[in-house]
Amino acid sequence: MADIREIDAGGRRITVRKDLRVPMRDGVELAADTYHGTEDKPRPALVALSPYGKELQALALTTPAQRRPSPMWDGCIEAGDIARVVAEDYAHVIGDLRGSGDSGGEMIGNYNAGGVPLGQDAYDFIEWVAAQPWCDGNVGMIGISYFGSMQVLAAAERPPHLKAIFVSGGHYDFYETTYHGGIMWFMPRAAREGRGGDSGIAHANVKSRMQQVHSPEELRELVEERLQDPDVAAWPNLVHVLKYPRNREFWFDIVLNHLDGRWYEERNPIALAPNIDIPVHLQIDQGRGWTVDGTIELFNALECPKKLDIGPYPPMQSRPFVEEHDTMFRWYDYWLKGIDNGVMDEPAVTVFVEGARERVTGSQWPPKDVAHRSLYLRPRGKLSPEPEPMGAEHAAPDGFYQAPLTVTDRVEILSWSTDPFTEDAELIGTGAAHLFAEIDQDDTNFILRLWDAAPNGDRQLITTGYLKASHRELDDRSTEGDPRHPHTRAVPVEPGAVEEYVLRLYPFAATFRPGHRLVVELSNDEPLADAHNSLLPPDAFHLPVGRPVTHKIYRDAAHRSRLVLPFTARSAAAGE
Repeated sequence: MADIREIDAGGRRITVRKDLRVPMRDGVELAADTYHGTEDKPRPALVALSPYGKELQALALTTPAQRRPSPMWDGCIEAGDIARVVAEDYAHVIGDLRGSGDSGGEMIGNYNAGGVPLGQDAYDFIEWVAAQPWCDGNVGMIGISYFGSMQVLAAAERPPHLKAIFVSGGHYDFYETTYHGGIMWFMPRAAREGRGGDSGIAHANVKSRMQQVHSPEELRELVEERLQDPDVAAWPNLVHVLKYPRNREFWFDIVLNHLDGRWYEERNPIALAPNIDIPVHLQIDQGRGWTVDGTIELFNALECPKKLDIGPYPPMQSRPFVEEHDTMFRWYDYWLKGIDNGVMDEPAVTVFVEGARERVTGSQWPPKDVAHRSLYLRPRGKLSPEPEPMGAEHAAPDGFYQAPLTVTDRVEILSWSTDPFTEDAELIGTGAAHLFAEIDQDDTNFILRLWDAAPNGDRQLITTGYLKASHRELDDRSTEGDPRHPHTRAVPVEPGAVEEYVLRLYPFAATFRPGHRLVVELSNDEPLADAHNSLLPPDAFHLPVGRPVTHKIYRDAAHRSRLVLPFTARSAAAGE
């Protein structure tokens, strides 16, 4: 039986129902807590669902919001500001997904792709909430990251009482969430295992999908095959995960599936977008390009009433999550309470432009007309609108040797820069980096970071691009300034051959002010610490290259290495 009590929080009394049991259609019960005002009346409800544990989310009542790099920041407290939800006269309902927290059942694989669909559970959960006496039958959802992805999965199932969703910081293309340009990213490991500022999944009955579908002998062969990758074999944490996967079941599955394809597509919420027929508001902050990319892709795939809001840098919101609530309540007041506040009269797309520190609006992404222009890599670390006129015999390639991090803590970085801009240059959209490179191994990473460098020496990260050299193949979705890679196979590089590698630069919006320079940096590993990395959790880095590699970057008349960038109309490129 549920425990019903009243508490004081945020200067008001809140009715709390602890440990409710919510029945699923297969007989499994999910655990939930509810929070609402003490008045005995029905009200709209906002549902939050994740495997991180409802008790962790309850800390939003007692833990002041923290920003990175605070050591108190916990990336999994993402269900929203409980006291604020109650103050706005909504019921806040926080549930544990099956196999996690206090819920029954089992979770098999990431997003339970090997078990009962999470969208199906969300349907049953939402319809149960709508039938409770404290709910008026109007339901929305709340929460970021995993909670955000759950909103999309739920909406695609079309529960009758789910009237709208507001998704902030969701993750969609799960391959792109874990392998940027084919390079493994460790932050999802932290969210699942509980590392580096994340509490992780509240394990109750979580199982590896790979262990469900493969025999022990097949798994041994797959593990040994994966350990043939020098990058994996050189990283102790991955060796440990592969040899001892217990309580690391999800990351074990991810490490064994390093190529895109059916394994990831079947849990890709973007594929479900055509099923969504309720209003959707999507919000994401800049500085985490891969999630901006997925948010825009989902926005474009939706055919329902929709909004897109791309906010300012930095990338990591507070924990407990408290941002975006003003916009969220305007959205839900309109769709759940029927208050005509004009929210649907406003532009569909709003984008914060860094540098100018202003918001621009439009009906689509990008919100302004853009023309992709090239900035060419030139000798002496220069970027120029004009290509190099001389051949390689006179414009010798740039280069760097990177020793593996097992023997050094130094990350080598090549850098090129424009001259200072003489007038505002506004860039909004995606971009590309075309690199003509020669390496002496069969694989490496290309990691590119684009900076806005101010005259006083301050720098802000604008966007990033990643590509594992063996994943260099492009597919037919690629256009100028918008390259796409299938990542469905790895093709080893012929050592000594000059190849063109095309990196996708994640979506961004920035104005380079007069006196500022655009700086591009290239490496095959990431700096161990810098101003941007300090804003991310400790585990938010990519798998380093486990072999020594010499890189030559050609940028002569026959090898026009360049950036292709989205300049808006009337913006001047550097040097023009």
